[in-house]
Parts: sequence; C-alpha cells; structure tokens
Amino acid sequence: MSANPDPTYHRPDRPDTADAPFSPEEAEAAAAADAALQDELSLEVERLQAQNTELAEQYLRVKAEMENLRRRTDEEVSKVRKFAVEGFAESLLPVLDSLEAGLAIQEATAQQIRDGAEATLKQLQSALARHKVQPIAPAAGSRFDPHQHQAIGVVAAPGQEPNSVVAVLQKGYLIAERVLRPAMVTVTAPK
Repeated sequence: MSANPDPTYHRPDRPDTADAPFSPEEAEAAAAADAALQDELSLEVERLQAQNTELAEQYLRVKAEMENLRRRTDEEVSKVRKFAVEGFAESLLPVLDSLEAGLAIQEATAQQIRDGAEATLKQLQSALARHKVQPIAPAAGSRFDPHQHQAIGVVAAPGQEPNSVVAVLQKGYLIAERVLRPAMVTVTAPK
C-alpha cells in the first residue's frame, strides 16, 4: 500500500458514488452528524433507563399493595369465620332466657308450662327465620324430592300417586335455600 499524500474520504453511504472522496467539509459534517446521532441515542437510552426504573418502582409498589390487600382480606375472612355465629347466637339468647325463666318456676301448672313452651317455641322459630332457616315439611300427597326429603320407609297408600309423601316423621330445614337437614318421610311405592 502506498501512502496517499492527499487524504481522501470515501462515501460508503452512497453506493453510486462509492469511489467519490469526501471533502474535508463533508467529513466534518458527517462526523458532526454522527456525534449528534450518538448524543440523541444516548439521551434516548437515558430516557428509557429512567422509564424502566420508574416502571420497576411502580411494579414493586403495586406488588406491595396487593400483598397488603391479600393479608387484610385473609384477616377479614378469619374474623368472619370466627364470629359468623355471633348474630345467630345472639338471637338465641332470648330463647335461652325464656327456658331458664320457665324452669325457675317451681309450682307451675301444666297450662303455664304449655303456654311457656309455646312462647319459647315461637321465639326460637322467629330467631331461625331471621337467619334464613326455613322448615321443610312436605304435605301428604306431595311429590317426593330426593334433594329435600329422606325416605325412611315405603308404604302402600291406595289412591295416592307413586313416589309421593305419605307422612313426615321429622321436619327438615333449609338455610338460605341449602338443605341443612332433609325431612324424614315415608313414601308410596314406585310403580
């Protein structure tokens, strides 16, 4: 390679003039454009790094908030489970008071005992109704429902439809439309 006394710059950015040399002014302008581009890219990298840092901080804050929310929710669920029967128990206290008051009477007549038992039963039924506990007591002749009734026995009942309730041996109960205890019934034989 021989040394060229007049340094020339070639223009790789324009293939049609690949052999045309840069003038010193063009080379200086290209270097300035490269420096400006480098500065612009550096600023863009800094901006993206700052944005990345901000997003990472936001993510950590949201993650911490979600963890706190989960913890508070767990505590609330625990409290609800622990004290779920509090309202129900509170509504049964007057029933307990009535029973204790009735038993405290030493010389009660049979009628007084019956009247007290009926009043106490009404209190208990009222307390259960307030907490959505409803009786299941199918009428004789109604269709047997295996979701709400438990067949204890099958009996012959002329004139009654097959698979229908003959008698209720023990009432069942629903709580908020869910079977708490099925009604125990006798049913007619299926065909």
